[in-house]
Amino acid sequence: MEWSVRQGAPAELWQALVREAAARVGEPLDEPRESYLVFVLLRHQRDEQLLARTQALEWLHAQALPGSERSDALRDVGDRCLLIAGLYPGLAERRRVSVDYFIELGRGAYLGVAEAGRSGYATLFERLAGSYRELVRTLRAVRREAAFDLLEPASAARH
Repeated sequence: MEWSVRQGAPAELWQALVREAAARVGEPLDEPRESYLVFVLLRHQRDEQLLARTQALEWLHAQALPGSERSDALRDVGDRCLLIAGLYPGLAERRRVSVDYFIELGRGAYLGVAEAGRSGYATLFERLAGSYRELVRTLRAVRREAAFDLLEPASAARH
């Protein structure tokens, strides 16, 4: 694996990793999906509870919320499932489920956001749901590039 020292703002660094990873897997992302993936990485980069949450329970809790709270909670489930499936697939094995479990739960959460969302928002989440596996493949390539095996949070080993 070739390493290079990178400097810059976190958004620039994540964007460079995402672009390189998408090109490496042969599935370049369009601007809205690339931007959203970078947003997810930025938003959750310091989430110490990411691997501790039970996403199915979070999804179930979201169903009971009204309007935009429901959409936000479903978006969070979809985002976290995306990160787990792409960056921390070992968590699925430790929890005795397949990575597909997280992929399907996350896709379903994004579809729920699309169904409840405004026009532009709905379109974005429909596209994200439709390309969820592609986004996971991109994150797996990011994982290989960034050596997430070495950076996996200690909390992952307990779950």
